[in-house]
Amino acid sequence: MRSKLAFIGLGVMGSPMAINLLQSSYTVVGWNRTPNRPLVEKAAQAGVQIFPTIADAVKDADFIFICVSDVEDVKAVIFGEGGIADNAKSNALIVDFSTIGTTAARDISAQLQPRNLRFMDAPVSGGDIGAQKGTLTIMVGGDKADFDQCLPLLQTMGKKIVYCGTVGNGQAVKLCNQVLCAVHMVALCEAMQVAEQLDLDPNLMIEVCSSGAAGSWALSNLGAKIAESDFAPGFMIKHILKDLRLVQESLADTDINLPGVKLSDRLFKIVQDMGGSEQGTQAMIRAYKESSM
Repeated sequence: MRSKLAFIGLGVMGSPMAINLLQSSYTVVGWNRTPNRPLVEKAAQAGVQIFPTIADAVKDADFIFICVSDVEDVKAVIFGEGGIADNAKSNALIVDFSTIGTTAARDISAQLQPRNLRFMDAPVSGGDIGAQKGTLTIMVGGDKADFDQCLPLLQTMGKKIVYCGTVGNGQAVKLCNQVLCAVHMVALCEAMQVAEQLDLDPNLMIEVCSSGAAGSWALSNLGAKIAESDFAPGFMIKHILKDLRLVQESLADTDINLPGVKLSDRLFKIVQDMGGSEQGTQAMIRAYKESSM
């Protein structure tokens, strides 16, 4: 028998991920806090059955996927009134694709165990393009048997699926990933500034540098968007700021110094203060062009 799947959170990432599950011949039901969003409609048109409550969506599900914004959002859909914890069937596997940090993931898992509900943290990387194409990198923390059971489902949504160890380890790897993404964006913006000042076609710089030692996902995928002042979000500034907050919170009791994290955090906040909270991370370039820094 085919497993029954529920997807909670049908936004920029969740909607295409749910559609990819559906297109792999799985039956998928879903719920979104705001039901009339275009991406929710897109999922519904593809065949995802949208339910009005979380309870209705998860009551018969073997696997429950979550893709929401922050720690409190995840806790609300799991432990809030009418949430997953009170309505999922015994032994269901809850897989959280959100980025919430190691502490929150481990706390949630510990609270679910007495309810006979399984939990894996599975943050993703690859942006909206990766979600649409099913080429995400998925970093998974949890029980190995649960990972093996869920792997065929994860493979419909991602190209590189990595088992990182116990619950919370997926989040730990994701925080490292977000440090790299944030600091790469600083490097990309500064390279674009140098190209402009030297009267160089930025697309030429992108083409040449992408093939060498300086190549990066950011350069190849977001460089052209910066050149065209296209700030449509693949991954919003408000979300990278949340992730950088989690990085710094997770290290609050250590002596580690991360000047690159602090710089990228400051630059993203400049753009946020310009009203760019829901623009893509490539909008960091606005901090260089439109502010006194």
